[in-house]
Amino acid sequence: MKYNFDKITDRKNTNSLKWNVSDGVLPMWVADMDFEVCPAISKAVQDRAAHCIYGYSSDPSEWAEAYVNWWGTRHNWKFKKDAVLFCTGVIPAISSTVRRAAAPGEGVMVFTPVYNVFFNCINNSDRKVVESELIYNKADMSYEIDWADFEEKAKREDVKLLLLCNPHNPVGRIWTSEELARIGEICAANGMLVLSDEIHCDLTLPGKDYVPFASVNDTNRDISITAIAPSKTFNIAGLQSSAVIVPNRKLCRTIWNGLNADEVGEGNCFAQIAAIAAFTEGGEWLDELREYIAENKRIAAEFINNEVPGLRTTVTDATYLIWIDCSELSPDSNKLALFLKDNSKLFITRGSTYGGNGEGFLRMNLAAPRSVVMDGLERLKKGAIAFTL
Repeated sequence: MKYNFDKITDRKNTNSLKWNVSDGVLPMWVADMDFEVCPAISKAVQDRAAHCIYGYSSDPSEWAEAYVNWWGTRHNWKFKKDAVLFCTGVIPAISSTVRRAAAPGEGVMVFTPVYNVFFNCINNSDRKVVESELIYNKADMSYEIDWADFEEKAKREDVKLLLLCNPHNPVGRIWTSEELARIGEICAANGMLVLSDEIHCDLTLPGKDYVPFASVNDTNRDISITAIAPSKTFNIAGLQSSAVIVPNRKLCRTIWNGLNADEVGEGNCFAQIAAIAAFTEGGEWLDELREYIAENKRIAAEFINNEVPGLRTTVTDATYLIWIDCSELSPDSNKLALFLKDNSKLFITRGSTYGGNGEGFLRMNLAAPRSVVMDGLERLKKGAIAFTL
């Protein structure tokens, strides 16, 4: 490989949220990679920093062009530059959109288990969470949509928005074109919009492609608000750079008004140049990263399924996260996660925080040098064995 993903970089004492832990604890929880960024991004940021004046910034045309070209080339989704709205992050974009798509007290549907901050975006805006729980097929360790439940809840007059996670976090599903078309058909028939969080879209396994919700057909396009960013893919979440793609011009204006009313529609000088560098020069780095993460996931799945009693891994095609069924060892993921942190100093996330059937799962972040991943797996094994004693 051209890039060294085995390199260990000490992140302590850098105000890292992930690494703000007690001595000896290994954090493998929040979706934050322990790899240094693509050199092209680092150079672009350092070159800009060397200018030594960081005033208000206008949006360079290259910023929108970078998004248009990246999604057109890598994901076969073509949209116009005027459909691109910038934001300080995907979560601010989601919160702002929730407030425009649904009135106070109205419902926003999510497929659970799902990224827990979705609940915050909805509840903090005084809207109601409407859960449609994914069906878990324990025999083959996979998930699918409960179409009957989804259709029934979509018919409710108070449900105005589906907040979709595509690919899905934490279960790692890549939704198919057929599934996305059916989602769009159901939502359109019931007057619902779809806000698709596609922040993990570039982190698919090699040979696996994701399908943008809005790209499937005209129906999906016209009801879609798509949140995308280079932050997960290129490990630059701290630079607060994201975009919202809204092809429907009338809807685009509504979302633009919301982002600006909420004062989250402005980028900063580092967010701009980092995104441009990522999407214009980061392709080779990303392809090697995906290969490295895929091997981490293969090793982790083999280790857990063969050597850790009471734990099994689900089938995941995307993200650098692994979703672990711990129901045989403990149906209480909160209790088990706390035990692992206390007993073997491994900090991973309890599945209960994601709703649905997450109570019987753990989420583990594998975006780290392989030696760190192996350390985490050994700690997981040690803790699981101790938990049974």
